[in-house]
Amino acid sequence: MRFLSEFDLKAVVIACGTVSSNCLTELRSENDLPIIGVVEPAVEAAVRATKNGRVGIVATQASVSSGAYERYFRDIAPELKIFSKACPLFVPLVEEGRCHVGDIVIETVAEDYLREMRDEGIDTLVLGCTHYPLIAEVIGKVLGSGVTLIDAGAESAKAARTLLTERNMLAERDKGESHYYTSDRVDGFEKLASLFLGENITGQVQKIDISKY
Repeated sequence: MRFLSEFDLKAVVIACGTVSSNCLTELRSENDLPIIGVVEPAVEAAVRATKNGRVGIVATQASVSSGAYERYFRDIAPELKIFSKACPLFVPLVEEGRCHVGDIVIETVAEDYLREMRDEGIDTLVLGCTHYPLIAEVIGKVLGSGVTLIDAGAESAKAARTLLTERNMLAERDKGESHYYTSDRVDGFEKLASLFLGENITGQVQKIDISKY
């Protein structure tokens, strides 16, 4: 956050379910600008989407252990039945590119993780980690077409747009610029970000020494 604060920011999106689940309250208290996580927008979208009141959450172990999603569900829709599942193998499989229908490894893991929720009759599933939309097709195959998948990252982006619009801060242009920074290995970031973004960003990433901040 100290690094990002060097820029002229309107808002910050914490595009990570684990950080949003465990650190959002502290980040908001320490910074005097709007900070949007992925938990609240995803939960609100799930509440709007469910028809039978049975909602699943898949996320990292840290997110599930935090109870952040469940707490917000209780706050705004306590009548819903919530089912949570930590899916620790999804992230490394996505990062290895094992994320397509027909890949027996990801399909087997998804079936194992999601079978119980399918049997419980959920009609809505929150993808509570920003890696998981990359395997949405696999998850949809396991759960069936009657289950609505909620992309936490996409919902947080919508929330950012809504916030900036309400504050009359939305830029009046069709497209802005993108700048990429990482505190880890550049080549690894380039590979993964290119997978997420659906475009090659090789050569556009700058490494920063986060210890200076």
